[in-house]
Amino acid sequence: MPLTNSKTKTPSNWLFDYLASGIVWGCSFLFIALAVTMLPPTGVGFWRMFFGAVPLLVIALFKRQTWPRGLKNWLHLLVISITMNALPSVLFAYAETQVSSALAGIMNAATPITTVLVILIAFRSEKPRRYLLVGLGIGFIGVLVVLGVWNGFGAADSWAIAALALAVTLYGIGGPYARRFVSPMKLGAEMQVVAQTGIAAVLIAPFYFSGPLLIGPITWPAVLGILLLGSLGTGIAYLWYYRLMNVAGSAIANSVTYLSPLVAVIAGAILLGETITWFEVVGGFIVIFGAALSQGRLNKLFGIRS
Repeated sequence: MPLTNSKTKTPSNWLFDYLASGIVWGCSFLFIALAVTMLPPTGVGFWRMFFGAVPLLVIALFKRQTWPRGLKNWLHLLVISITMNALPSVLFAYAETQVSSALAGIMNAATPITTVLVILIAFRSEKPRRYLLVGLGIGFIGVLVVLGVWNGFGAADSWAIAALALAVTLYGIGGPYARRFVSPMKLGAEMQVVAQTGIAAVLIAPFYFSGPLLIGPITWPAVLGILLLGSLGTGIAYLWYYRLMNVAGSAIANSVTYLSPLVAVIAGAILLGETITWFEVVGGFIVIFGAALSQGRLNKLFGIRS
């Protein structure tokens, strides 16, 4: 991310950005569940990217931010768009036609684990320290618990689970790739999101417009869901996150990942009437614990040297 890690003395300056981004990203799974009642998965992906790009494009143009330059830079942005936007948006939408928004939100909490795993295997910018490997193992066990693997994934559709796993893996690839190849471009936050979501919308468009544009009736909840998913979850929330990164540092900013699944579970249960199993809750906590341990966030607590 093209952001600095300077820190502030008081949490009041970043608390709004922290809570806002965490709540909106947690509610994104609720918004997807509403949108898939009206749109096919490709439609959810396309309109999510479109409504995410438009408001930030206006802001970027108003700020006169510089567009990415050079074919090489655009190719790097293409990779990020595919791994962080285009494919995951469609995969999560497809999965939520078969599984609950709460389960999707809990599975998304495994993103830090896949990120660390990708860094170890592909980028090799981390040494395989013991706490890291233990965290990965615990996180994997947590995912198995979330899925109720002893029941053969329970009532969950295996293709939906595979879609969630692939989406989270793609996030794990995109994050380190962006830090290595996109951060040096020094793009404005708005312009980076516009480039990513704009490319994603173009990539998804042929698949969406060559099929059914609607799969269900147009309802206000579904329309509101896709509008909020795009404008807030895929647009404005990134600005809150980037500002949080600048003010509070990467450690606090990245911990938003631990707030989102909690919000997803609560929103799904209250607003959609979803039934939450005990193993989804327990497994979710295990996943979050494993993710925190693999990122070294619990080193001081357990007296582990970094």
